[in-house]
Amino acid sequence: MTQAVEAAAGTRALAGVRVLDMTHVQSGPSATQLLAWLGADVVKLEAPSGDITRKQLRDLPDADSLYFTMLNCNKRSITLNTKTERGKEILTELIRRSDVMVENFGPGAVDRMGFTWERIHAINPRIVYASIKGFGEGPYTDFKAYEVVAQAMGGSMATTGFEDGPPTATGAQIGDSGTGVHAVAGILAALYQRESTGRGQRVNVAMQHAVLNLCRVKLRDQQRLAHGPLREYPNRDFGDEVPRSGNASGGGQPGWAVRCAPGGPNDYVYVIVQPVGWAPMTELIGRPELANDPDWATPEVRLPKLGKMFQLIEEWTSGLPKWEVLEKLNAHNIPCGPILSTKEIIEDASLAANGMVVEVEHPTRGSFTTVGSPLKLSDSPVTVTTSPLLGEHNTEVYGELGLDDEELSILKTNGVI
Repeated sequence: MTQAVEAAAGTRALAGVRVLDMTHVQSGPSATQLLAWLGADVVKLEAPSGDITRKQLRDLPDADSLYFTMLNCNKRSITLNTKTERGKEILTELIRRSDVMVENFGPGAVDRMGFTWERIHAINPRIVYASIKGFGEGPYTDFKAYEVVAQAMGGSMATTGFEDGPPTATGAQIGDSGTGVHAVAGILAALYQRESTGRGQRVNVAMQHAVLNLCRVKLRDQQRLAHGPLREYPNRDFGDEVPRSGNASGGGQPGWAVRCAPGGPNDYVYVIVQPVGWAPMTELIGRPELANDPDWATPEVRLPKLGKMFQLIEEWTSGLPKWEVLEKLNAHNIPCGPILSTKEIIEDASLAANGMVVEVEHPTRGSFTTVGSPLKLSDSPVTVTTSPLLGEHNTEVYGELGLDDEELSILKTNGVI
């Protein structure tokens, strides 16, 4: 580590925790990046060819892609060919010196390298070994998992979209990054338990399982169907499965995205109509008589005609810009939020002020914008630093193992690093 990083790490929650990061693409790197932001020393081990995402979706030639840089900040990078005998010896020493090891290879890949959990545990009984896979044990175990595959098989796609349309993927990466967050929770719990037991343990997280956990309210509604239609949904027909319900909140308070002026693709405000907000809403939309109308006055009578209710609201909002709608609704404490486009988010001054949209200097691509840490700890501040170049820290990390420049040169010549 540089002196500056060491000084910052001294006040960080996970200072002193060494993470051997054998992950690639998104689910694993998203987890290890969070650990790095919490102060762990994350050493990203890559094949000499590098993480595949360094070259995927490039916007600049001969520079690491934004796909890679935005998932690998605050890490150190080393290269190692773990298929060679010397590579396996070095990997053994890295495992011995690490507190956490994280991988998201296909099922059995690390075992086939010769590093089963039993061997890893024997090398370092205190290590926490976390694996991210697509699925748990069973008929899906060997399926190849990608973001939207996990959404498809975890309950998200079947319940996302409009009633008369196809299953739809969500733009949020709940399969990859969502699983990464779950993995971090497991890793931190294992590190905490190690304080009392002295032992490390296996942490297994499946993408399908993580998506399912995020879709738990739909499993709630699946069981509620046994007792009749879901009145909070705007759907007219109900079968024996939870339907897609467009932008409905699906919760105890009905909500919908209503169109605003001038009618662009993201000129919408999402509005929640609580019982206490109905009277002021009727004033805003110019229909004050509905506040006490027995056909509209209570949530129970409004539920069967949610479509008509939001149509009335949209007749008002469609003539106003979304920021003006937001101002008027918030003045009456009506829960709402504008639909923010990616352009609006990346230019949002408040997100920048909160360290959620940050500018980072990269040695070859220049400045790039990325997402900052959503975890705000009062005694563990986060400064987002750039993602590492491939093998940037070989000399530094391998020097910590006692390898000198001459041996490193031989290892490079022999294709070990």
